[in-house]
Amino acid sequence: MRLKRTAPIALMAVAALSISACAESERDDSGGGDSGSSDLKDTFTFGAAGAPDVFDPLYATDGETFRITRQIHQGLLGITPGTADIQPELAESWEPSEDGLSWTFSLREGVTFSDGEPFDAEAVCYNMDRMYNQEGAGQQAAEYWTYFFGSFSDDPEGSLYDSCEATDESTAVINITRNTSSFPTILSLDSFSMQSPAALEAGDANNVQAQGEGFTYPEYSTNPVGVGPYVLESYDQANQTITLTANESYYGDAPATQNIVFRVIPDESTRRQELQAGSIDGYDLPNPVDWQGLEDDGNTVEIRDAFNILYMGLNPERNEALQDLRVRQAIAHALNREQLVQTQLPEGAQVASQFIPEAVSGYNPDLEPYPYDPDRAQELLAEAGQEDLTLTFAFPTEVSRPYMPDPQRIHDAFVQDLEAVGITVEVVSKPWNGGYLDDVSANGAYDAWLLGWTGDYNAADNFLGTFFSNLNQNDFHTSVMPWGETLSQDLQAADAIVDEGEREAAYQEINAQLRDEYLPGIPISHSPPALVVSGDVEGLTPSPLTAETFDTVTVSQ
Repeated sequence: MRLKRTAPIALMAVAALSISACAESERDDSGGGDSGSSDLKDTFTFGAAGAPDVFDPLYATDGETFRITRQIHQGLLGITPGTADIQPELAESWEPSEDGLSWTFSLREGVTFSDGEPFDAEAVCYNMDRMYNQEGAGQQAAEYWTYFFGSFSDDPEGSLYDSCEATDESTAVINITRNTSSFPTILSLDSFSMQSPAALEAGDANNVQAQGEGFTYPEYSTNPVGVGPYVLESYDQANQTITLTANESYYGDAPATQNIVFRVIPDESTRRQELQAGSIDGYDLPNPVDWQGLEDDGNTVEIRDAFNILYMGLNPERNEALQDLRVRQAIAHALNREQLVQTQLPEGAQVASQFIPEAVSGYNPDLEPYPYDPDRAQELLAEAGQEDLTLTFAFPTEVSRPYMPDPQRIHDAFVQDLEAVGITVEVVSKPWNGGYLDDVSANGAYDAWLLGWTGDYNAADNFLGTFFSNLNQNDFHTSVMPWGETLSQDLQAADAIVDEGEREAAYQEINAQLRDEYLPGIPISHSPPALVVSGDVEGLTPSPLTAETFDTVTVSQ
């Protein structure tokens, strides 16, 4: 059996003020392969589950778009292949000031954007200020900036970013407004990649307009200019095909394969058929039940480490019965999560005891999941006077996520569990990109729902802070709970702790409170997602963040 599992995720190598500088890049200088070799193809074709929304990573929000922009753009920091740890990318090293509010980045020299413009400190500051100075619809579209930097220049008090200074051509100083464990790590996110200032100006890059529930983007969004190993050659929307070609001015090793083609194939079973027919060389998130069959056909299934969480969210604002801890505990006891993991999730999946995976600093090893105990669930419902509880319980359609390979099957299993303890379930479903996410996040339309999260980087704040830190804008509606404000404040305080050991202890205590005192939702599982490539493919390093780069990939003839 050739199922490959990635190496265990290492703990984050750089965090907040505990690091004074970062080591030199470990980029492999041995050469990227000979894409002209007679025994290798010049194109790697990947089956994408969805079409890209925009090629300017600042406005991107989905994994299918980032899979493409990641090949074109790079940031100051990168991710060490096969891990969730940061490494040097366009910045060779970085160092904080004594108070931790100014970070000096020493930049890689001799780098140019694919349009020939120089990458230097002025370009760094242009990019940072460009993101900070978004206006109107641009602010709405730049969701990752809002998540991680807070507000924009028209609301500086709410912003993590303060300013940027180019002290010389190869030195940029980024000033921030508060200490956080997430900086500078967030600069490794695709959204904050460096782009050519000249191209941004020429393409009127900030001219984003609202249109219905979405946006229209300016010319630049179809002509992105980065420093990565590939450039965008074409996007054939009629045939749903995106073609990238090697960046001839790339500063690093030349890509091992000249071209990358992304074919948009929304249906997973169709992607498998295309792989079997040889018309694509790989695709993401094969159904776990197909893994062995794919291997038997001569393909390689690459299993990533689990760096995610599936949970059942609860809305105590919509359904006041959920404000009673006993009711939330009853739901936790009613769900047979162990059976779900064993029957529906891939080998290596685990029942979750908390809202972060084990690899993240702050994970509390002393916590156990609520045991499956339908008798106790019924007792708790009776104690709370909720023997006739009704829940509107939703799941998404037209989607497969790393933590949730088959949403309907998972939902069906939980419906049976809930009904077995006397809870009446009103089933609701909606397409993932057809209103489901809006109903969960913006509209609070359901009492309970299935959702999850794959970490962007290795920090507890990226999980817990994303879920609960903003008291008035979180999916769990903690603002109506007596402990909601305390939880929000504790998370913000933990994130600001400089000492790594103290910060870890603070998050461990918060995780214990989330399980025993708060229980705003039910952690379900951590699941190792996979991707599959043909037996002719070599050089692919799977990422626990599902953040693979393809410049090292080769395909045999």
